[in-house]
Amino acid sequence: MGLSIVATPIGNAGDITLRALDALKRVAAVVCEDTRVTMKLFGIHGISTRLVAYHDHNAEEMRPKLVARLMAGEALALVSDAGTPLVSDPGYKLVRECLDRGIAVTALPGPSAVIDALVLSGLPSDRFFFAGFLPPRAAARRAAIAELAGVPGSLVFYEAPQRLAECLGDLGDVLGDRPAAVARELTKRYEELRRDRLAALAAHYAASGAPKGEVVIVVGPPDRPAEATAAELRLDQMLGEAMARSSLRDAVDEVAAASGLPRRLVYRRALALGRAQPR
Repeated sequence: MGLSIVATPIGNAGDITLRALDALKRVAAVVCEDTRVTMKLFGIHGISTRLVAYHDHNAEEMRPKLVARLMAGEALALVSDAGTPLVSDPGYKLVRECLDRGIAVTALPGPSAVIDALVLSGLPSDRFFFAGFLPPRAAARRAAIAELAGVPGSLVFYEAPQRLAECLGDLGDVLGDRPAAVARELTKRYEELRRDRLAALAAHYAASGAPKGEVVIVVGPPDRPAEATAAELRLDQMLGEAMARSSLRDAVDEVAAASGLPRRLVYRRALALGRAQPR
């Protein structure tokens, strides 16, 4: 009884564990994002368990039904289209509700694009922050990146291929030209990992065009975590120039508009600079 969170292959049938296959055969039903994708896996391994679709579009309707089945004593398994469930999918809401109701939840670990990209990147892996997908619009994306600038560890993102070059450019502009890696089609036939500085990676993908397949970006931590980053130095310079010719409020508005950074972040920095100036 209870809910089993089962990791499934990212790219081929060989990535799944024997324990996971046994669980998928024993449960009353397997809850999945796309029945067509999971059916291919089932066909390879001769699994005939019933499939139930659970995704962003039907989660609110299906979650009470799934919880009711679990409360009645059924055993269910939750899978994603690829890799470990709950990473950028609605599965965490189902797990949270199960835990709130005292329903047993167990995890059967396996492949994860986040971890695979991190360990292949060659970047520090002792501390890292997974930020999922960044916002698609440039201003919101740059603001989200700015909030992560001080994280003292590697940063990991998912990104759509058509936005890759633009995203890498924004990462470099806001964070400085840090070492980074772009991984795509992990564990699949055309797996690729490219390592370089953010500026060079942005230039490469701008010239070559959007790659095919699923993309993970890994960005190294600040080179000097105790000191100002290149991005912070640029912000201070912009603020210093603007504050020399305008009021603090106008300078903040000008720099926030020019940099794409959140106004509250720019305002905080402007106040700090104002206090630091000799009177």
